[in-house]
Amino acid sequence: MLKEEDRVAGKSIIFSAPSGAGKTTIVHELLRNNENFAFSISACSRGPRQGEKHGKDYYFLSVKDFKNRIKNDEFVEWEEVYADHFYGTLKEEVYRLWEANKVVVFDVDVYGGINLKKFFGDQALSVFVLPPSLEELEKRLRLRSTETEDKIQTRLAKSEEELKLNEQFDIQLVNDKLVDAISAIQQTINSFLTR
Repeated sequence: MLKEEDRVAGKSIIFSAPSGAGKTTIVHELLRNNENFAFSISACSRGPRQGEKHGKDYYFLSVKDFKNRIKNDEFVEWEEVYADHFYGTLKEEVYRLWEANKVVVFDVDVYGGINLKKFFGDQALSVFVLPPSLEELEKRLRLRSTETEDKIQTRLAKSEEELKLNEQFDIQLVNDKLVDAISAIQQTINSFLTR
């Protein structure tokens, strides 16, 4: 196994957004249209949900294993979202993708995006996906029909806080019309990858 200082260093693209802004849809389209892009699989300390697979959806770790890996400095970034519910990005995952000559694509929450950008610096392009308005964001969350009114209100309150952090990202991408947003960010990514 290579030592950390001998590893390949490549480029990465970080997508963050409030819930309902459409970042995951944009990420899926970019991955589908760019064969040299690869999705970074996060680690978590929860059990798999129905249909989820280890090494495909997440790296499912025990709380003890996750904490040991934190102690051993094996994460690029990590968060304890709730008590003993950890999520993070393993350095090994990023190096694995870079060694395969892939551009690493992250789909993470806003704080994870800020931490990843701090870690990777100029090797990363950080993108904050904005909804056209808070009203549109609320409409999108309601159209999902997957959450209670309380959950929607909680997400909207969190979104207002997250939107205040958008200037900590390299690019602010307004997702009004999906096809236009994808076209605009693809051009930005292309110029980032060629510099």
